Amino acid sequence: MSLKLSASLASLVRSRYQSATSCEAVTLTATELAVVRIAGVPFQLRYCPTLAKKPTPQHEVASSPPKKKFDPFVDPPKDLFIAEVPSNVPSHVLVLNKYPIIPNHFILATKTNKQQTHQLEEDDIGLTYECLKAWETQQKGEDDPGRLFAFFNSGEHSGASQPHRHVQFLPEEDMRSGLASGEWSLLADQLVSADVPEFEISTTAQLKLPFVAFGARFSPSSATSNNLHQLYVQLYDAALQSVHRYIAAHHESMRLHPSNGGDMSISYNLAMTTTCMVICPRRSEGSMITRDDGSELDFVALNGTVLGGTLMVKNEELWQLLKRHPLRLEKVLEACGVPRGNKEATIESS
Repeated sequence: MSLKLSASLASLVRSRYQSATSCEAVTLTATELAVVRIAGVPFQLRYCPTLAKKPTPQHEVASSPPKKKFDPFVDPPKDLFIAEVPSNVPSHVLVLNKYPIIPNHFILATKTNKQQTHQLEEDDIGLTYECLKAWETQQKGEDDPGRLFAFFNSGEHSGASQPHRHVQFLPEEDMRSGLASGEWSLLADQLVSADVPEFEISTTAQLKLPFVAFGARFSPSSATSNNLHQLYVQLYDAALQSVHRYIAAHHESMRLHPSNGGDMSISYNLAMTTTCMVICPRRSEGSMITRDDGSELDFVALNGTVLGGTLMVKNEELWQLLKRHPLRLEKVLEACGVPRGNKEATIESS
């Protein structure tokens, strides 16, 4: 499986992004950036004030016919369109994110409207890896493009915003922009132990983060679409087991999603690079942060960027408070995922 692109992926994305910003088809959200440490791990904390200005949906009059919900991945605007892949028999489309927080944010979406809450198929995983690999392929005369971070949000607690199946990509170089060397590193790399064999699933207990995640590493020579899809299924099963154990111990605090029509039983975030895959089961989209006097300040919602080590807030007072008290963010991470503990972090043998 390959993308079969007309030029390097990095050059296609950057060229389209540059032209899209020039004609205002893409609006980059201005951010301020700080690094905080949670359980000793560096996380980017981004203040994005324009997120608070997003228009709220208008309620339709009961007597009016329901309007068809806009799907940004069906016939995407030409200013956002990058390519169809694979080019010989296209099953997916590459498009820019219209409202990125980080430059060159792009998306791999299915051409047909498949569900975000269904199991990813082999071509979804295979093409995700091909994008990651293609980005690192340096063409003659081009600068080193660095690496990509891929993430996927599935389920009502995952931070997903579109029901049409799509995987998102952020260039690590753009994520790192504005930070000193060594100040931050991609979390997904740290979540997978280098001491375990390829494709062997491990927990992330060594980092002492407050949530459970499962991951495995692999090499380019073994990263076939079939192997990677099998790994994804195994990681999901490990995440599902952890949720079952949590529910058994805490009963009414969490429930499985209805699986009618092919929906997955749990919400989760998936992250991927050219060397690892990580999954994090979710039990809530976010958590309310309170001021020192106990009054409510704002709700912090997390999506798959958390597995890259990036968190976003839309309130300056909140941003300042979290910089001073990163323990409050640790509580958010614990509330969003399955809390780390001996029983929840155990991987059962099949």
